[in-house]
Amino acid sequence: MNASDWITRGVSRLRPGSAPEAKKTASTSGPRPLSERLEATLRRNGEALAPRALRRALVELQAVVDPRVSEVEAGRRAHAVVQWYAGRDLDERRDIWLLMSERFAPDVQKLSDARDQHGAAVGTPDEGQAEVHLRRALISPRARLLQRFAIDPDGMRFLVDLRAELLPHLKGDRRLLQLDAELEHLFSTWFDVAFLDLRRISWDSPASLIEKLIQYEAVHDIKSWADVKNRLDSDRRCYGFFHPRLPNTPLIFVEVALVDRVSEGIVPLLDEAAALVKPDKATTAIFYSISNTQTGLRGVSFGDSLIKRVVETLQEELPRLKTFSTLSPIPGFRGWLAKHAAGMVERLDEKRATELGRVVGSLPPTAERFLAAAEETSALDAKSPVRQLLLNSAAEYLGRATADGKPVDPVARFHLGNGARVERLNWAGDPSPKGLKQSYGLMVNYLYDLKRLDKHRALLAQGKVAVSGDIDDLFLKS
Repeated sequence: MNASDWITRGVSRLRPGSAPEAKKTASTSGPRPLSERLEATLRRNGEALAPRALRRALVELQAVVDPRVSEVEAGRRAHAVVQWYAGRDLDERRDIWLLMSERFAPDVQKLSDARDQHGAAVGTPDEGQAEVHLRRALISPRARLLQRFAIDPDGMRFLVDLRAELLPHLKGDRRLLQLDAELEHLFSTWFDVAFLDLRRISWDSPASLIEKLIQYEAVHDIKSWADVKNRLDSDRRCYGFFHPRLPNTPLIFVEVALVDRVSEGIVPLLDEAAALVKPDKATTAIFYSISNTQTGLRGVSFGDSLIKRVVETLQEELPRLKTFSTLSPIPGFRGWLAKHAAGMVERLDEKRATELGRVVGSLPPTAERFLAAAEETSALDAKSPVRQLLLNSAAEYLGRATADGKPVDPVARFHLGNGARVERLNWAGDPSPKGLKQSYGLMVNYLYDLKRLDKHRALLAQGKVAVSGDIDDLFLKS
């Protein structure tokens, strides 16, 4: 037992009332509100920063946002806080998040008055001025605090890492939602694509940058230096978006293969012994991996702009390129099929149901038998009814399965939202353990038809997915 606990227990025994009752109240009251902790003298068991340290931290944060000091001095004070914060453990950092979230909120009364004034001024000559006052009232001290942290050269790195560490705790502590929302709003401005640099990453790039590709590759793991060298060879391209405050870290990067036709599988693209294609002879660019690197920038979208910029850059460098396609994973397919296999089996006509039943050993066929047979993907030839139903199901998943008018698959949602269309399914496109676990090894090509991007986006806005004739032929008739 530490000294604080011993004193707390001793004091409770001196108070009127039974000790057991006091203990029961303390155990059921839950965590103390931040305001109560700031007024307290002693730390309660389970709390990270002691009240005195908590008050001191609040004073230091208030000093950063003090309107009387210059931006230079504010940056110096913020730097000191960053250094102190780096030495804190996770529970102590959570206390700092709570301080930022709760103690730097907008002035409720000023905000209410500004809203009332704006409402009363609508339609009058004073409406513009009232809107200005409302906008100023909406700017919280929390926003100014975070902006001043960004003054320090290391401040942007600090804020992005802070949010990455904070995100997993949002569901368990809703008091942190305000801080998260403030950070996401600021990041959406600070990391707007207008402020980002598109840079090619090549084998001649600094080793530290190439190491980041290995670290952050999220689609197809890079297994060695020979592997990454192959991905940066003359018939390959890699581009990333960079922010001036994080100059040596790509925020997102895309890997591109220059080939002569739309690729059916990932193995040939990653084959280190494959013959090189002369870039100036290539007709097709395959986007085979797109990786976000910063968890703290979740919700900040710049992937669509990256693809557009890369397409423009490639067209300028290699005019013979006419086809722009992806070779993409289908990460949510297996989970979706586990829930919808019965419905897919029921939609088979009598002939196909009989054929499937004979193969899986059940007449009529059941979802359980179908899913069990689907595990043997390497043994399924082109005419296998199990293989055919897997392809039917994948087409249904990509082309018709939506939620709130958007595709349920995250990769499909990204590319279709950019105006691509579902072009082709590729059997055994990714035979790796990861590919089999995600989608029974299936991969998909999304085609970026540059003349029809707007048309496809408009179609998606109506809740309809743009698909090729090959995919349309795979849909089971209801």
